[in-house]
Amino acid sequence: MIYFQRDDESKTVLEAARQIANAARTAPKARGLDNLVIAVADADEFPAIAQTMMRMYEEGRAADFFVRDAHNLMVSQALLLIGTKIKVLGLNCGLCGFETCAKKNEFPGVPCAYNLNDLGIAVGSAVSRAADMRLDNRVMYSIGAAAREMKLLGEDVAVVFGVPLAAASKSPYFDRKAAAK
Repeated sequence: MIYFQRDDESKTVLEAARQIANAARTAPKARGLDNLVIAVADADEFPAIAQTMMRMYEEGRAADFFVRDAHNLMVSQALLLIGTKIKVLGLNCGLCGFETCAKKNEFPGVPCAYNLNDLGIAVGSAVSRAADMRLDNRVMYSIGAAAREMKLLGEDVAVVFGVPLAAASKSPYFDRKAAAK
């Protein structure tokens, strides 16, 4: 049997996305506490996410690059979603802008600096693994914002980034056109 790369492209990228998710999971975390939620979505999920991105823009709740990024998502073959819950680590470090974790907890929408740091390290680990696998990828806040609005990672996930993945002869995430205004 002969397998042509183009015939298996989507399946291969989806399988790779699962490995990339593992790279995000095993990234170092402050105090060893894991508040990350990581998921892989296939192309069946893209239309709903892209529609949410477009709606957020049309309602004036998002910048015009959400439109461009929605189009980028639709030409992808897999999507990695990485988010964090907001949970303090009890260090009273003040990095969040509050003197103590107890004071920060009075404002539950304000992330603990360590939650965001762990998220950033996990995203970096994921895109590094994607690059090692020679997959086109780009970190997109816009996709994460739509996924958060849709609660795809759960009610308690407060910050999400999306990493669309593709195996293309030219990266769809490189020479991106600005959205028409």
